[in-house]
Amino acid sequence: MTAICLMVLTVACAQRNPSGNSLAAASETALRTGAECMERYLPLLEGKRVAVCGNQTSVVGKTHLVDTLLSRKVDVVKLFCPEHGFRGQAEAGATIASGKDPLTGLPVVSLYGKNKKPTAEQLQGVDVVLFDLQDVGCRFYTYISTLHYVMEAAAENGVKVIVLDRPNPNGFYVDGPVLEPQYKSFVGMHPVPIVYGMTIGEYARMINGEKWLANGVQCDLTVIKIEGYTHETRYALPVAPSPNLQTAEAVFLYPSLCLFEGTNVSVGRGTDQPFEMYGAPGMQSGDYRFTPRAIPGVSENPPFKGQECRGYLLHDIAADNLNNPGRLNLSYLLTAYRNCVDQSSFFLKNNFFDKLAGTDQLRKQLVVGASEEEIRASWEPDLEKFRHIREQYLLYE
Repeated sequence: MTAICLMVLTVACAQRNPSGNSLAAASETALRTGAECMERYLPLLEGKRVAVCGNQTSVVGKTHLVDTLLSRKVDVVKLFCPEHGFRGQAEAGATIASGKDPLTGLPVVSLYGKNKKPTAEQLQGVDVVLFDLQDVGCRFYTYISTLHYVMEAAAENGVKVIVLDRPNPNGFYVDGPVLEPQYKSFVGMHPVPIVYGMTIGEYARMINGEKWLANGVQCDLTVIKIEGYTHETRYALPVAPSPNLQTAEAVFLYPSLCLFEGTNVSVGRGTDQPFEMYGAPGMQSGDYRFTPRAIPGVSENPPFKGQECRGYLLHDIAADNLNNPGRLNLSYLLTAYRNCVDQSSFFLKNNFFDKLAGTDQLRKQLVVGASEEEIRASWEPDLEKFRHIREQYLLYE
C-alpha cells in the first residue's frame, strides 16, 4: 500500500482486496488501543455484570474482546451489536436480528432496525456497558449514533459506560457542512460536520459535555485512552469495520464518496472494490467501467446490478494521497453531477442526500452550479464554531 507515515497495529487483516493490499500493514511504532490497555479497565470490571457493545473490530491483539474478557473471568452477561451485526457480516441497512452468539452462547441484542436504543429491560442485570467499536470518523457512519443511544439508555438506567478508545483513520482533519437540526436522523444525530476529527472516546465526551442526550441527561462515562496516538497519526485499520470498507483506501475515500449514496450514482457496491470508485450507466465521462453484481453478505442487491457503469476508479489516487488529503474531495461529486445524462434524476427522491449532507444547501449549490470554492466558503462559519467546541473534548494532541 502506497502511504506515508501510516501508524498501524501489528495485526494483519485477513480480508484483502483483489490487488492483495490488506487493510493494515506492520509497523514498528508502538500504539496500544484502549482495548489493549487491560490493566486500566479490568479493575473497573471486578464484581460487575458486564455487557459488551462491539463487533468484529473489538479485538485485543488477534483475539476478540469478548473471548479475552471471558478468559480473564470477567462476568460478561450480554452482547449488544450495531449495524452489520456482532460478527460484522451484514450489509449496510440490513435488518439485524437479536439472538445468541454462536461462539460464546451469550445473548446478542441488535441495536439496529427498530430497536436502536437499549431498553430498560435489556439493561436489567447489567452494571457496566463496555463499548468497543472501530469508528471511521464520519457523521453518517452509524456507530456514533449507536454510541449516543447506548449512553442515553445507560444514563437513564444508572448503568456505567466505559469506552475503549480506538484511533480514527480520518481523525486528522475537520471538514464538511455542519448538520442542521431539521435533518437529524440515524445517519446524522448531532450538529457536527461530515468529518469531525475525533476518536470515538472524544466524541463520547462531547455527547456528554454538550448534553445532547435526551432531556440533557449525562452518562457515567469513562474513556480508556489509546497510547501512542495523536491526531496526526495515520492509521490503517487492522480489521475491516464493515463489509464494504475493506481497504485503507476505501476508508479514506468514504467521507467523500458516501454522499453518492443519496444519488443515482454507484460507489462500487457489488464489486470487489466498493468505495474505491464511482459511476453510473450513461455517465458522460470517466475511463473506467464496472458492472455491479450480487455478493452474498456484502451487497445482495446493489444499485445498477447487472448494468455496466462508466466512471472513475480511485484506488491509486487514494493510495498516492493518503499522507495528507486534509479535506473532503468535492471534485467527485461536482464531476458526476456535471456529467450526468439527466440531472433532474441525479438525486434520489427520498431526500437521503440531504440527510447525509445534514443540510439541503449542498444539493441546491450543486443544482445552481456553485464552485467548490463557493461551497467551501459557505461551510466555514459553522466549521469554526465546531472547532471551538471540539477542542474542549480532545484527549490527544
